[in-house]
Amino acid sequence: MKIAKDTVVSLHYTLSDAEGNQIDKSKQPMVYLHGGYGNTLPKIEAALDGQDTGYTTTIDVEPDDAFGYYDDQLVKVEPRNRLPEQLEVGMQFEGMVEGEGSPQRVIFTLTEFNDEQVTLDGNHPLAGMSLRFDLNVTDVRAATSEEISHGHVHGAHGHHH
Repeated sequence: MKIAKDTVVSLHYTLSDAEGNQIDKSKQPMVYLHGGYGNTLPKIEAALDGQDTGYTTTIDVEPDDAFGYYDDQLVKVEPRNRLPEQLEVGMQFEGMVEGEGSPQRVIFTLTEFNDEQVTLDGNHPLAGMSLRFDLNVTDVRAATSEEISHGHVHGAHGHHH
């Protein structure tokens, strides 16, 4: 079966930076609903459209087409007493930032703290990076009507309700 809108694609990937340093590698297949549902990067969908099981490719993705550019405005220094007593670097907190037209929810990662203040970064960890994806399609199947109506995969390695 060819990859097309409303198919479920399973693939293994290796993610590297522009210099070839590995950032992540799938242990289990990544499974997503193909066809503009926002379940993976549009560049990945474009590279896989029309392909089938066994297809392998490498694509380079610039920040515009991945996780955006690093935004210094998303780094916040806040008083220490605004967060829980027990803290460690890497903890994440949900917050709001002014967006185009209305406030946007952002996940902030605690990057450093001391007795007086904390530094929170709302940028995606891969923001500003040029990325390389090595992709290997392991399975393609038709999506169920429920998956299509929900806009995501159900079952093994997908979403469970």
